[in-house]
Amino acid sequence: MIGKLDQALAFHEAALKLGAQRQQVLASNIANADTPNYKARDFDFAQALQGAVGRGNPATPSVPAPGLARTAPGHQAATGANGATLVAGAPSLLYRTGVQGGVDGNTVDMEVERNQFTNNALRYEASITMISSQIKNLLTAIQG
Repeated sequence: MIGKLDQALAFHEAALKLGAQRQQVLASNIANADTPNYKARDFDFAQALQGAVGRGNPATPSVPAPGLARTAPGHQAATGANGATLVAGAPSLLYRTGVQGGVDGNTVDMEVERNQFTNNALRYEASITMISSQIKNLLTAIQG
């Protein structure tokens, strides 16, 4: 059974994890802005967050999906495009469609990527501020 403290913080935990994953994806796009034929990637944060917290119903939190099983010592861990280990249930990366692709086949639009990176960083910071406030309130309630 999940405790009340876990229930109170589960949403913010999921939001922080997904925010960190998205920040890595956006940073990878920015880092590969000059790589020929690189296709910009991203994922739908709202949809991934809904999936992570069980469609918004705190009474029935979702159970995290198990990781990929390696049944023999010779099996390799599954990795994504940027070398990160894939976990079952992680948000699926989509290709970002740009207004105009580069001559070299690269679809990274630096203005879009910078805006998305900044927006994601601000949302991440807001989640940290909110969870800090929530923890302070809980400590005040406990201490009296």
